[in-house]
Amino acid sequence: MAKHVCPWWLAYTFDNPLRRIFHKPEKMFFPYLKAGMTAIDLGCGMGYFSIGMARIVGETGKIISVDLQQKMLDTLRKRAGKAGVSSRITTRLCGENSIGIHEAVDFALAFWMAHETPDERNFLRQVHAILKQSGKLLLAEPKGHVTFSEFKKTLSIAQELGFKPIDSPIISLSHAAVLEKQ
Repeated sequence: MAKHVCPWWLAYTFDNPLRRIFHKPEKMFFPYLKAGMTAIDLGCGMGYFSIGMARIVGETGKIISVDLQQKMLDTLRKRAGKAGVSSRITTRLCGENSIGIHEAVDFALAFWMAHETPDERNFLRQVHAILKQSGKLLLAEPKGHVTFSEFKKTLSIAQELGFKPIDSPIISLSHAAVLEKQ
């Protein structure tokens, strides 16, 4: 595992019940994610957002939760079972340079993880490839690790690859943008 990736045990510090104070999935994703959609949670960690998205897409929707660490995915499976949404979530182990998914999705989430990828251009190119036409990517980066200038650079790369910024949601502790595949 690359040294720039958040270790699984550290995820417990921010992926806990207190997180709902800052990040409410239902509110964050409501404008972009609907029942019946297929969505991907890239760098899903222990599943905080995957579980929230699974509730939104309902019984007819699907969430693909992708992470580089099997321990994260194992914890997500347990949490999804307790939340009663495990049938809507598929977990996938990815490689450091490949998300390893080719299924078309309506919505992609890259929350606090794009800065951890070894090649943001390659990562964004892969996300663009799996999004359906007019599909949305919610990209959020932590203000504590990523400067606004660095975030704008990532957005420029995304635009070069065929994404169009359509929204700048206010998300606590984050730089955020919603991009649409053109």
